[in-house]
Amino acid sequence: MSVPHPHPPPPSPEKAASLEYDYETIRNIDCYGTDFCVRVRDGMRYWNMTVQWWLAQYIYKSAPARSYVLRSAWTMLLSAYWHGLHPGYYLSFLTIPLCLAAEGRLESALRGRLSPGGQKAWDWVHWFLKMRAYDYMCMGFVLLSLADTLRYWASIYFCIHFLALAALGLGLALGGGSPSRRKAASQPTSLAPEKLREE
Repeated sequence: MSVPHPHPPPPSPEKAASLEYDYETIRNIDCYGTDFCVRVRDGMRYWNMTVQWWLAQYIYKSAPARSYVLRSAWTMLLSAYWHGLHPGYYLSFLTIPLCLAAEGRLESALRGRLSPGGQKAWDWVHWFLKMRAYDYMCMGFVLLSLADTLRYWASIYFCIHFLALAALGLGLALGGGSPSRRKAASQPTSLAPEKLREE
C-alpha cells in the first residue's frame, strides 16, 4: 500500500513494516523533466518541486490579481525575495512571467493550427527556445548584480526579452489567449518529453 499523504503512525511495528512509502513528498527535482519538457511553465514545475507546490498553494492562489501573468509575476517576485536580495534574482525571476505570457499566447494561437508534423517541429523549436531562455535567465543567478546582469543581457541584445515580446505580440495578433484555447493547444505538449525521447 502506498502512502500518498501523512497518516497517524501505525499502531504496531508489524503494521509499519507492511506499509510501502514512495518518497514523492521529498523528491525535489526531476532533472529529465526539467531539461526535456517543451514549455517554460512545465520546466518550472519540475524544478524545486516542493517549493513550487508551496508557492502555488500559498502565494499564487492568494495573489492580489486575478490575471495569470500578474499572479505569476507576484509569485516570482516573492520567490526572488526568498532567494535573497541580489538584483540578478529579481531580473531573472521577473523575466519568467513575460516568457509564460508569450508562450501561452503564441501556443494557443498557432500550435493547434499546425499539422502533426508541424506540431512536432513546433515542440522541438519551443524546447530549444525554452532552454535558451533558461540560459539567459540563469545569468542573473550567476552574475547577481544589476549592472553585470544588464551588461550581459545587453551584450546579446536582450534577445530573450525581445523574442518573448515578439511572440506575445504575434500571439495576440493571431487571437491567442483564451483559457479554453490555451488548454486545447497545450494538451499534446504533455507528450512532448516522450516525443523528444523517441527521436
